[in-house]
Amino acid sequence: MSLIIGETAAPGEAELGTPNVDPIELAIFKSATHSVAEEIGAALRRTSFSPNIKERRDYSCAVFDGQGHVIAMGDHMPVHLGSMPMSVRAAINALELGAADIAILNDPYTGGTHLPDITMVLPVFAPGETSPLLYVAARAHHADVGGFYPGSMGLCREIYQEGLRIPPVKIVQAGELNRPIMQLILHNVRTPGEREGDLMSQIGACRVGEARLQELIEKYGAPLIRRLSVELLDYSERLMRAELAKVPTGIVSAEDFLDNDGFANDPIRIKATITFSAPDRSVKIDFAGSSAQVESSINAVFAITYSAVYYVFRCLLPEDAPATAGLMRPITVVAPSGSIVNAMLPAPVAGGNVETSQRIVDVLLRALSQALPERIPAASSGTMNNLTIGGIDPRTGRSFAYYETIAGGMGARPTADGVSGIHTHMTNSSNTPIEALEYAYPFRVRSYTYRVGSGGAGKYRGGDGIVREIEVTTPARITLLTDRRIFRPYGLVGGEAGAAGRSILLSGTESRELPGKCSLEAKAGDVIRIETPGGGGWGAAPATSSPETSKQN
Repeated sequence: MSLIIGETAAPGEAELGTPNVDPIELAIFKSATHSVAEEIGAALRRTSFSPNIKERRDYSCAVFDGQGHVIAMGDHMPVHLGSMPMSVRAAINALELGAADIAILNDPYTGGTHLPDITMVLPVFAPGETSPLLYVAARAHHADVGGFYPGSMGLCREIYQEGLRIPPVKIVQAGELNRPIMQLILHNVRTPGEREGDLMSQIGACRVGEARLQELIEKYGAPLIRRLSVELLDYSERLMRAELAKVPTGIVSAEDFLDNDGFANDPIRIKATITFSAPDRSVKIDFAGSSAQVESSINAVFAITYSAVYYVFRCLLPEDAPATAGLMRPITVVAPSGSIVNAMLPAPVAGGNVETSQRIVDVLLRALSQALPERIPAASSGTMNNLTIGGIDPRTGRSFAYYETIAGGMGARPTADGVSGIHTHMTNSSNTPIEALEYAYPFRVRSYTYRVGSGGAGKYRGGDGIVREIEVTTPARITLLTDRRIFRPYGLVGGEAGAAGRSILLSGTESRELPGKCSLEAKAGDVIRIETPGGGGWGAAPATSSPETSKQN
Protein backbone atom coordinates (compact mmCIF):
# COMPACT_ATOMS: atom_id res chain seq x y z
CA MET A 1 0.00 0.00 0.00
CA SER A 2 1.27 3.50 -0.85
CA LEU A 3 0.31 6.89 0.49
CA ILE A 4 -0.71 9.15 -2.39
CA ILE A 5 -1.26 12.86 -1.99
CA GLY A 6 -2.12 15.18 -4.82
CA GLU A 7 -4.57 17.96 -5.60
CA THR A 8 -6.00 18.84 -8.97
CA ALA A 9 -7.57 21.93 -10.40
CA ALA A 10 -8.08 23.34 -13.88
CA PRO A 11 -4.88 24.44 -15.61
CA GLY A 12 -4.48 28.13 -16.31
CA GLU A 13 -1.99 30.85 -17.06
CA ALA A 14 -0.08 32.64 -14.33
CA GLU A 15 -2.04 35.89 -14.29
CA LEU A 16 -2.10 37.79 -11.01
CA GLY A 17 -5.68 38.39 -9.92
CA THR A 18 -9.11 37.63 -11.38
CA PRO A 19 -12.20 39.76 -12.11
CA ASN A 20 -13.13 39.27 -8.44
CA VAL A 21 -9.75 40.34 -7.00
CA ASP A 22 -7.68 43.39 -7.84
CA PRO A 23 -4.12 42.28 -8.71
CA ILE A 24 -2.52 45.16 -6.83
CA GLU A 25 -4.55 44.35 -3.73
CA LEU A 26 -3.57 40.69 -4.02
CA ALA A 27 0.12 41.59 -4.30
CA ILE A 28 -0.15 43.75 -1.18
CA PHE A 29 -1.96 40.96 0.68
CA LYS A 30 0.71 38.47 -0.36
CA SER A 31 3.47 40.72 0.98
CA ALA A 32 1.53 41.48 4.15
CA THR A 33 0.96 37.84 5.09
CA HIS A 34 4.58 36.99 4.30
CA SER A 35 5.66 39.83 6.57
CA VAL A 36 3.48 38.42 9.35
CA ALA A 37 5.21 35.04 9.05
CA GLU A 38 8.59 36.77 9.13
CA GLU A 39 7.64 38.83 12.19
CA ILE A 40 6.50 35.72 14.05
CA GLY A 41 9.96 34.27 13.45
CA ALA A 42 11.70 37.47 14.51
CA ALA A 43 9.73 37.54 17.76
CA LEU A 44 10.59 33.91 18.45
CA ARG A 45 14.27 34.50 17.79
CA ARG A 46 14.49 37.60 19.99
CA THR A 47 12.80 36.02 23.01
CA SER A 48 14.05 32.42 22.90
CA PHE A 49 16.43 31.01 25.50
CA SER A 50 18.43 28.35 23.66
CA PRO A 51 21.32 29.03 21.26
CA ASN A 52 19.71 26.54 18.88
CA ILE A 53 16.77 28.88 18.28
CA LYS A 54 18.30 32.26 19.12
CA GLU A 55 21.59 31.80 17.24
CA ARG A 56 21.04 28.97 14.75
CA ARG A 57 17.48 30.09 13.93
CA ASP A 58 16.21 26.52 13.83
CA TYR A 59 12.55 27.48 13.56
CA SER A 60 9.84 28.16 10.98
CA CYS A 61 6.62 30.16 10.97
CA ALA A 62 3.67 30.35 8.59
CA VAL A 63 0.13 31.67 8.06
CA PHE A 64 -2.80 29.45 7.03
CA ASP A 65 -6.34 30.04 5.81
CA GLY A 66 -9.40 28.81 7.70
CA GLN A 67 -9.17 25.35 6.10
CA GLY A 68 -5.53 24.88 7.10
CA HIS A 69 -4.01 25.64 3.68
CA VAL A 70 -0.73 27.52 3.96
CA ILE A 71 -0.92 30.98 2.33
CA ALA A 72 2.38 32.46 3.53
CA MET A 73 5.68 31.12 4.85
CA GLY A 74 8.61 32.89 6.42
CA ASP A 75 12.01 32.46 4.79
CA HIS A 76 12.92 29.80 7.32
CA MET A 77 13.57 26.01 7.27
CA PRO A 78 12.33 24.14 4.15
CA VAL A 79 12.09 20.82 5.99
CA HIS A 80 9.71 22.43 8.49
CA LEU A 81 7.65 24.49 6.10
CA GLY A 82 6.67 21.83 3.61
CA SER A 83 5.49 19.50 6.37
CA MET A 84 3.94 22.00 8.80
CA PRO A 85 0.54 22.08 7.01
CA MET A 86 0.05 18.44 8.03
CA SER A 87 0.60 19.35 11.68
CA VAL A 88 -1.84 22.25 11.39
CA ARG A 89 -4.41 19.97 9.80
CA ALA A 90 -3.87 17.39 12.56
CA ALA A 91 -4.48 20.04 15.22
CA ILE A 92 -7.63 21.27 13.47
CA ASN A 93 -8.99 17.73 13.13
CA ALA A 94 -8.19 16.68 16.69
CA LEU A 95 -9.19 19.79 18.64
CA GLU A 96 -11.94 22.37 18.72
CA LEU A 97 -9.78 25.46 18.89
CA GLY A 98 -11.46 28.53 20.29
CA ALA A 99 -10.36 32.13 20.65
CA ALA A 100 -7.11 32.42 22.63
CA ASP A 101 -6.42 28.66 22.42
CA ILE A 102 -3.05 27.38 21.26
CA ALA A 103 -2.41 23.76 20.25
CA ILE A 104 0.93 22.00 20.67
CA LEU A 105 2.18 18.80 19.02
CA ASN A 106 5.35 17.11 17.80
CA ASP A 107 4.17 13.65 16.73
CA PRO A 108 5.89 12.70 13.44
CA TYR A 109 2.99 10.37 12.69
CA THR A 110 0.49 13.24 12.74
CA GLY A 111 2.30 15.64 10.43
CA GLY A 112 5.45 16.30 12.44
CA THR A 113 9.03 15.74 11.35
CA HIS A 114 10.91 14.42 14.39
CA LEU A 115 10.31 14.79 18.11
CA PRO A 116 12.58 17.82 18.78
CA ASP A 117 10.48 19.88 16.34
CA ILE A 118 7.58 21.17 18.43
CA THR A 119 4.76 22.99 16.63
CA MET A 120 2.23 25.45 18.04
CA VAL A 121 -0.98 26.41 16.22
CA LEU A 122 -3.15 29.42 17.08
CA PRO A 123 -6.55 30.17 15.45
CA VAL A 124 -7.44 33.74 14.46
CA PHE A 125 -11.10 34.76 14.47
CA ALA A 126 -12.82 37.67 12.74
CA PRO A 127 -15.14 39.69 14.99
CA GLY A 128 -18.51 37.99 15.42
CA GLU A 129 -17.47 34.73 13.70
CA THR A 130 -17.37 31.32 15.38
CA SER A 131 -14.96 29.57 12.98
CA PRO A 132 -11.32 30.58 12.53
CA LEU A 133 -10.65 32.80 9.55
CA LEU A 134 -6.89 32.19 9.68
CA TYR A 135 -4.27 30.26 11.65
CA VAL A 136 -0.68 30.99 12.61
CA ALA A 137 1.86 28.29 13.37
CA ALA A 138 5.38 28.30 14.77
CA ARG A 139 7.68 25.27 14.78
CA ALA A 140 11.01 25.21 16.63
CA HIS A 141 13.68 22.58 17.18
CA HIS A 142 14.17 22.08 20.91
CA ALA A 143 17.67 21.02 21.92
CA ASP A 144 16.32 18.18 24.08
CA VAL A 145 12.94 16.45 24.38
CA GLY A 146 14.09 13.51 26.50
CA GLY A 147 14.77 10.04 25.22
CA PHE A 148 17.86 7.86 25.35
CA TYR A 149 20.43 10.44 24.23
CA PRO A 150 21.09 14.02 25.34
CA GLY A 151 19.83 16.14 22.49
CA SER A 152 17.26 13.49 21.44
CA MET A 153 19.07 12.84 18.13
CA GLY A 154 20.80 9.46 18.43
CA LEU A 155 20.31 6.01 16.96
CA CYS A 156 17.27 4.26 18.42
CA ARG A 157 15.27 1.18 17.48
CA GLU A 158 11.80 2.59 18.09
CA ILE A 159 10.32 6.05 18.41
CA TYR A 160 9.60 5.58 22.12
CA GLN A 161 13.35 5.75 22.77
CA GLU A 162 13.70 9.07 20.96
CA GLY A 163 11.88 11.29 23.44
CA LEU A 164 8.52 12.68 24.47
CA ARG A 165 5.83 12.29 21.80
CA ILE A 166 3.09 14.93 22.04
CA PRO A 167 -0.26 14.48 20.27
CA PRO A 168 -2.35 17.57 19.49
CA VAL A 169 -3.31 19.08 22.86
CA LYS A 170 -4.01 22.60 24.12
CA ILE A 171 -0.99 24.23 25.75
CA VAL A 172 -3.07 27.42 26.13
CA GLN A 173 -6.83 27.33 26.68
CA ALA A 174 -8.94 30.49 26.67
CA GLY A 175 -5.80 32.53 27.17
CA GLU A 176 -4.54 30.59 30.20
CA LEU A 177 -1.44 28.39 30.19
CA ASN A 178 -2.30 24.71 30.62
CA ARG A 179 0.16 24.13 33.44
CA PRO A 180 -0.35 20.35 33.75
CA ILE A 181 0.64 19.91 30.09
CA MET A 182 3.62 22.22 30.53
CA GLN A 183 4.75 20.34 33.63
CA LEU A 184 4.34 17.00 31.87
CA ILE A 185 6.72 18.21 29.14
CA LEU A 186 9.24 19.76 31.54
CA HIS A 187 9.40 16.60 33.68
CA ASN A 188 10.52 14.56 30.66
CA VAL A 189 13.41 16.66 29.35
CA ARG A 190 16.98 17.21 30.54
CA THR A 191 16.90 21.01 30.35
CA PRO A 192 13.51 22.09 31.75
CA GLY A 193 14.42 25.73 32.31
CA GLU A 194 15.58 26.20 28.73
CA ARG A 195 12.60 24.27 27.37
CA GLU A 196 10.11 26.34 29.32
CA GLY A 197 11.71 29.53 28.08
CA ASP A 198 11.59 28.40 24.46
CA LEU A 199 8.01 27.13 24.73
CA MET A 200 6.86 30.42 26.22
CA SER A 201 8.67 32.20 23.40
CA GLN A 202 6.70 30.17 20.87
CA ILE A 203 3.46 31.09 22.61
CA GLY A 204 4.40 34.76 22.55
CA ALA A 205 5.44 34.61 18.89
CA CYS A 206 2.09 33.07 17.91
CA ARG A 207 0.33 35.90 19.72
CA VAL A 208 2.38 38.44 17.78
CA GLY A 209 1.15 36.77 14.60
CA GLU A 210 -2.43 36.90 15.85
CA ALA A 211 -2.16 40.62 16.56
CA ARG A 212 -0.82 41.36 13.08
CA LEU A 213 -3.52 39.28 11.40
CA GLN A 214 -6.19 41.06 13.41
CA GLU A 215 -4.87 44.30 11.93
CA LEU A 216 -5.28 42.80 8.44
CA ILE A 217 -8.81 41.67 9.28
CA GLU A 218 -9.65 45.19 10.43
CA LYS A 219 -8.20 46.61 7.21
CA TYR A 220 -9.74 44.21 4.69
CA GLY A 221 -12.70 42.57 6.40
CA ALA A 222 -13.30 38.81 6.57
CA PRO A 223 -15.07 38.40 3.17
CA LEU A 224 -12.22 40.02 1.23
CA ILE A 225 -9.56 38.08 3.16
CA ARG A 226 -11.30 34.85 2.16
CA ARG A 227 -11.36 35.89 -1.50
CA LEU A 228 -7.72 37.02 -1.40
CA SER A 229 -6.66 33.75 0.27
CA VAL A 230 -8.43 31.67 -2.36
CA GLU A 231 -6.93 33.71 -5.18
CA LEU A 232 -3.44 33.48 -3.68
CA LEU A 233 -3.73 29.68 -3.70
CA ASP A 234 -5.05 29.69 -7.28
CA TYR A 235 -2.34 32.08 -8.45
CA SER A 236 0.36 29.85 -6.97
CA GLU A 237 -1.12 26.90 -8.80
CA ARG A 238 -1.11 28.79 -12.09
CA LEU A 239 2.53 29.71 -11.56
CA MET A 240 3.48 26.08 -10.99
CA ARG A 241 1.53 24.80 -13.98
CA ALA A 242 3.07 27.48 -16.19
CA GLU A 243 6.53 26.38 -15.03
CA LEU A 244 5.76 22.70 -15.56
CA ALA A 245 4.67 23.54 -19.11
CA LYS A 246 8.31 24.45 -19.85
CA VAL A 247 9.55 20.97 -18.87
CA PRO A 248 9.64 18.33 -21.64
CA THR A 249 6.97 15.68 -21.16
CA GLY A 250 8.11 12.19 -20.31
CA ILE A 251 9.62 10.17 -17.49
CA VAL A 252 12.91 10.68 -15.67
CA SER A 253 14.28 8.57 -12.84
CA ALA A 254 17.23 8.59 -10.46
CA GLU A 255 18.49 6.95 -7.31
CA ASP A 256 21.07 7.62 -4.62
CA PHE A 257 22.05 5.97 -1.35
CA LEU A 258 22.39 6.70 2.32
CA ASP A 259 25.62 5.17 3.64
CA ASN A 260 23.90 2.83 6.13
CA ASP A 261 21.44 2.93 9.01
CA GLY A 262 24.06 2.96 11.76
CA PHE A 263 23.34 -0.58 12.92
CA ALA A 264 24.05 -2.51 9.70
CA ASN A 265 26.46 -1.66 6.89
CA ASP A 266 24.04 -2.05 3.99
CA PRO A 267 23.46 1.03 1.83
CA ILE A 268 19.90 2.34 1.72
CA ARG A 269 18.40 3.15 -1.66
CA ILE A 270 16.14 6.11 -2.37
CA LYS A 271 14.65 6.05 -5.85
CA ALA A 272 12.30 8.51 -7.53
CA THR A 273 10.51 8.36 -10.86
CA ILE A 274 9.08 11.66 -12.10
CA THR A 275 6.41 11.72 -14.79
CA PHE A 276 5.65 15.01 -16.55
CA SER A 277 2.26 15.11 -18.30
CA ALA A 278 1.43 17.62 -21.03
CA PRO A 279 -2.38 17.95 -21.13
CA ASP A 280 -2.88 19.28 -17.59
CA ARG A 281 0.72 20.37 -16.89
CA SER A 282 0.97 18.03 -13.94
CA VAL A 283 3.71 15.88 -12.44
CA LYS A 284 3.77 12.64 -10.48
CA ILE A 285 6.64 11.63 -8.23
CA ASP A 286 6.75 7.93 -7.34
CA PHE A 287 9.25 6.59 -4.80
CA ALA A 288 8.65 2.93 -5.62
CA GLY A 289 11.93 1.02 -5.51
CA SER A 290 13.17 2.79 -2.38
CA SER A 291 14.42 0.58 0.46
CA ALA A 292 12.11 -0.64 3.19
CA GLN A 293 12.14 1.22 6.50
CA VAL A 294 15.12 0.33 8.63
CA GLU A 295 15.80 -0.50 12.25
CA SER A 296 17.43 2.84 13.10
CA SER A 297 16.43 6.49 13.30
CA ILE A 298 16.99 7.51 9.67
CA ASN A 299 13.46 6.62 8.59
CA ALA A 300 11.45 9.48 7.11
CA VAL A 301 7.73 9.89 7.65
CA PHE A 302 5.63 10.90 4.66
CA ALA A 303 5.52 14.54 5.79
CA ILE A 304 9.29 14.72 5.25
CA THR A 305 9.11 13.26 1.75
CA TYR A 306 6.26 15.59 0.83
CA SER A 307 8.24 18.52 2.21
CA ALA A 308 11.29 17.62 0.11
CA VAL A 309 9.16 17.47 -3.04
CA TYR A 310 7.60 20.82 -2.16
CA TYR A 311 11.04 22.37 -1.69
CA VAL A 312 12.53 21.07 -4.95
CA PHE A 313 9.63 22.18 -7.13
CA ARG A 314 9.34 25.52 -5.32
CA CYS A 315 12.98 26.11 -6.34
CA LEU A 316 11.94 26.01 -10.02
CA LEU A 317 9.89 29.19 -9.55
CA PRO A 318 11.04 32.80 -9.20
CA GLU A 319 12.03 33.86 -5.71
CA ASP A 320 8.99 36.13 -5.32
CA ALA A 321 6.47 33.37 -6.10
CA PRO A 322 4.10 32.96 -3.13
CA ALA A 323 4.93 29.80 -1.19
CA THR A 324 1.41 28.46 -0.66
CA ALA A 325 -0.41 25.13 -0.72
CA GLY A 326 -1.49 25.93 -4.29
CA LEU A 327 1.98 25.07 -5.57
CA MET A 328 1.35 21.39 -4.87
CA ARG A 329 -2.00 21.10 -6.63
CA PRO A 330 -0.43 19.91 -9.92
CA ILE A 331 1.91 17.53 -8.06
CA THR A 332 1.11 14.01 -6.88
CA VAL A 333 3.46 12.25 -4.46
CA VAL A 334 3.40 8.45 -4.14
CA ALA A 335 5.43 6.77 -1.41
CA PRO A 336 5.23 3.05 -0.51
CA SER A 337 4.02 2.48 3.03
CA GLY A 338 6.67 0.95 5.26
CA SER A 339 9.51 2.32 3.14
CA ILE A 340 12.42 4.57 4.10
CA VAL A 341 10.42 7.50 2.68
CA ASN A 342 7.09 6.64 4.34
CA ALA A 343 7.88 4.88 7.60
CA MET A 344 5.20 3.36 9.80
CA LEU A 345 4.87 3.48 13.59
CA PRO A 346 6.83 2.61 15.74
CA ALA A 347 9.82 3.29 13.48
CA PRO A 348 12.32 5.80 14.93
CA VAL A 349 12.61 8.91 12.77
CA ALA A 350 15.00 11.45 14.33
CA GLY A 351 17.43 11.27 11.42
CA GLY A 352 14.82 11.09 8.67
CA ASN A 353 14.19 14.80 9.11
CA VAL A 354 17.84 15.78 8.79
CA GLU A 355 19.59 13.10 6.73
CA THR A 356 17.04 11.25 4.63
CA SER A 357 15.36 14.52 3.65
CA GLN A 358 18.64 15.69 2.15
CA ARG A 359 19.08 12.50 0.15
CA ILE A 360 15.51 12.73 -1.17
CA VAL A 361 16.38 16.19 -2.49
CA ASP A 362 19.59 14.85 -4.07
CA VAL A 363 17.61 12.14 -5.85
CA LEU A 364 14.93 14.53 -7.10
CA LEU A 365 17.51 16.99 -8.42
CA ARG A 366 19.46 14.21 -10.10
CA ALA A 367 16.30 13.13 -11.88
CA LEU A 368 15.38 16.71 -12.84
CA SER A 369 18.87 17.26 -14.27
CA GLN A 370 17.89 14.87 -17.08
CA ALA A 371 14.96 17.10 -18.03
CA LEU A 372 16.52 20.49 -17.19
CA PRO A 373 20.30 19.98 -17.52
CA GLU A 374 21.09 23.70 -17.70
CA ARG A 375 19.20 24.58 -14.52
CA ILE A 376 20.08 21.92 -11.94
CA PRO A 377 23.16 22.12 -9.68
CA ALA A 378 25.39 19.22 -8.66
CA ALA A 379 24.85 17.58 -5.29
CA SER A 380 25.54 19.65 -2.21
CA SER A 381 27.04 18.14 0.95
CA GLY A 382 23.91 16.03 1.44
CA THR A 383 24.05 15.78 5.23
CA MET A 384 23.28 18.09 8.12
CA ASN A 385 26.24 16.64 10.09
CA ASN A 386 24.22 16.45 13.31
CA LEU A 387 26.30 16.78 16.47
CA THR A 388 24.81 16.56 19.97
CA ILE A 389 26.76 16.79 23.23
CA GLY A 390 25.24 16.42 26.67
CA GLY A 391 26.35 16.15 30.28
CA ILE A 392 26.54 18.15 33.49
CA ASP A 393 27.88 21.70 33.25
CA PRO A 394 30.38 22.11 36.12
CA ARG A 395 29.74 25.86 36.15
CA THR A 396 26.09 25.41 37.14
CA GLY A 397 25.74 21.80 38.26
CA ARG A 398 22.83 21.40 35.81
CA SER A 399 22.35 19.28 32.72
CA PHE A 400 23.15 20.76 29.33
CA ALA A 401 22.26 19.58 25.84
CA TYR A 402 24.00 21.10 22.82
CA TYR A 403 22.75 20.44 19.29
CA GLU A 404 24.08 21.74 16.01
CA THR A 405 24.00 21.01 12.33
CA ILE A 406 27.28 21.85 10.59
CA ALA A 407 27.36 23.33 7.11
CA GLY A 408 29.10 21.84 4.09
CA GLY A 409 29.80 22.68 0.45
CA MET A 410 27.12 23.68 -2.03
CA GLY A 411 27.07 21.85 -5.32
CA ALA A 412 28.43 23.73 -8.31
CA ARG A 413 25.83 25.43 -10.47
CA PRO A 414 25.54 25.41 -14.27
CA THR A 415 26.90 28.98 -14.33
CA ALA A 416 28.96 29.36 -11.14
CA ASP A 417 31.00 27.61 -8.48
CA GLY A 418 29.25 26.29 -5.40
CA VAL A 419 29.38 28.31 -2.19
CA SER A 420 31.66 27.05 0.59
CA GLY A 421 30.59 26.43 4.17
CA ILE A 422 26.85 26.93 3.80
CA HIS A 423 23.68 25.15 4.88
CA THR A 424 21.80 23.94 1.82
CA HIS A 425 18.47 22.49 0.75
CA MET A 426 16.31 21.22 3.61
CA THR A 427 18.19 23.19 6.24
CA ASN A 428 18.39 26.95 6.28
CA SER A 429 19.92 27.48 9.70
CA SER A 430 22.85 29.62 10.71
CA ASN A 431 25.70 28.44 12.92
CA THR A 432 26.29 28.86 16.64
CA PRO A 433 28.98 31.57 16.85
CA ILE A 434 32.08 30.57 18.79
CA GLU A 435 31.47 33.21 21.45
CA ALA A 436 27.87 32.10 22.04
CA LEU A 437 28.82 28.43 22.08
CA GLU A 438 31.63 28.81 24.61
CA TYR A 439 29.46 31.07 26.78
CA ALA A 440 26.51 28.66 26.87
CA TYR A 441 28.35 25.32 27.15
CA PRO A 442 31.48 23.87 28.81
CA PHE A 443 33.33 23.76 25.47
CA ARG A 444 36.31 25.31 23.72
CA VAL A 445 36.29 25.67 19.94
CA ARG A 446 39.74 24.57 18.76
CA SER A 447 39.23 25.15 15.04
CA TYR A 448 36.58 26.49 12.69
CA THR A 449 37.66 26.84 9.07
CA TYR A 450 37.01 25.82 5.48
CA ARG A 451 38.01 22.33 4.39
CA VAL A 452 40.06 23.53 1.45
CA GLY A 453 39.95 21.34 -1.66
CA SER A 454 36.94 19.26 -0.59
CA GLY A 455 34.71 20.60 -3.37
CA GLY A 456 34.52 18.51 -6.54
CA ALA A 457 36.48 19.67 -9.57
CA GLY A 458 34.76 20.71 -12.77
CA LYS A 459 34.13 23.57 -15.13
CA TYR A 460 32.58 25.00 -11.98
CA ARG A 461 33.90 23.68 -8.67
CA GLY A 462 31.79 22.49 -5.79
CA GLY A 463 31.93 24.52 -2.60
CA ASP A 464 34.27 23.41 0.17
CA GLY A 465 33.08 21.88 3.40
CA ILE A 466 33.96 22.96 6.93
CA VAL A 467 36.30 21.74 9.68
CA ARG A 468 34.97 22.26 13.20
CA GLU A 469 36.81 21.07 16.32
CA ILE A 470 35.16 21.26 19.73
CA GLU A 471 36.91 20.36 22.98
CA VAL A 472 34.70 19.27 25.86
CA THR A 473 35.95 20.55 29.21
CA THR A 474 33.83 18.10 31.21
CA PRO A 475 32.88 14.44 30.73
CA ALA A 476 30.10 14.30 28.14
CA ARG A 477 28.20 12.04 25.77
CA ILE A 478 28.85 12.86 22.11
CA THR A 479 26.39 11.64 19.49
CA LEU A 480 26.77 11.84 15.72
CA LEU A 481 24.05 11.44 13.11
CA THR A 482 25.71 12.10 9.76
CA ASP A 483 25.94 10.75 6.23
CA ARG A 484 27.93 11.12 2.98
CA ARG A 485 30.85 9.35 4.66
CA ILE A 486 30.81 6.63 1.97
CA PHE A 487 28.65 7.84 -0.95
CA ARG A 488 30.12 11.16 -2.01
CA PRO A 489 28.08 14.14 -3.30
CA TYR A 490 27.75 13.56 -7.03
CA GLY A 491 28.93 15.87 -9.80
CA LEU A 492 26.93 16.58 -12.95
CA VAL A 493 27.76 16.88 -16.65
CA GLY A 494 31.27 15.52 -16.10
CA GLY A 495 31.97 17.29 -12.81
CA GLU A 496 33.68 15.29 -10.07
CA ALA A 497 32.15 14.25 -6.77
CA GLY A 498 32.81 16.25 -3.63
CA ALA A 499 34.93 14.79 -0.82
CA ALA A 500 33.22 12.50 1.68
CA GLY A 501 32.83 13.70 5.25
CA ARG A 502 34.85 12.48 8.25
CA SER A 503 34.39 12.48 12.02
CA ILE A 504 37.43 12.07 14.30
CA LEU A 505 37.85 11.82 18.07
CA LEU A 506 41.11 13.25 19.43
CA SER A 507 41.81 11.95 22.93
CA GLY A 508 45.21 12.80 24.35
CA THR A 509 47.76 11.63 21.79
CA GLU A 510 45.32 9.19 20.19
CA SER A 511 43.14 9.81 17.17
CA ARG A 512 40.42 7.55 15.82
CA GLU A 513 37.95 7.94 13.00
CA LEU A 514 34.34 7.47 14.05
CA PRO A 515 31.42 5.94 12.19
CA GLY A 516 29.02 8.46 10.71
CA LYS A 517 26.31 7.42 13.16
CA CYS A 518 27.45 6.65 16.69
CA SER A 519 27.43 7.69 20.34
CA LEU A 520 30.30 7.63 22.85
CA GLU A 521 31.41 8.85 26.26
CA ALA A 522 34.12 11.52 26.07
CA LYS A 523 36.54 12.60 28.79
CA ALA A 524 37.31 16.18 29.73
CA GLY A 525 39.86 17.42 27.19
CA ASP A 526 38.68 15.18 24.35
CA VAL A 527 38.12 16.89 20.99
CA ILE A 528 35.52 16.01 18.36
CA ARG A 529 36.61 17.01 14.83
CA ILE A 530 33.98 17.16 12.09
CA GLU A 531 35.06 17.48 8.45
CA THR A 532 31.96 18.06 6.33
CA PRO A 533 31.58 17.00 2.68
CA GLY A 534 32.23 19.32 -0.23
CA GLY A 535 29.78 19.87 -3.05
CA GLY A 536 29.97 18.15 -6.41
CA GLY A 537 31.45 19.84 -9.48
CA TRP A 538 29.48 20.82 -12.61
CA GLY A 539 30.84 20.27 -16.10
CA ALA A 540 34.09 18.69 -17.18
CA ALA A 541 37.11 20.45 -15.76
CA PRO A 542 39.56 22.11 -18.19
CA ALA A 543 42.79 20.19 -18.60
CA THR A 544 44.70 22.77 -16.52
CA SER A 545 42.08 23.03 -13.77
CA SER A 546 43.25 23.30 -10.18
CA PRO A 547 41.60 24.49 -6.97
CA GLU A 548 43.40 27.84 -7.34
CA THR A 549 42.00 28.54 -10.81
CA SER A 550 38.38 28.57 -9.71
CA LYS A 551 37.63 30.93 -6.85
CA GLN A 552 34.93 30.09 -4.34
CA ASN A 553 32.05 32.51 -3.89
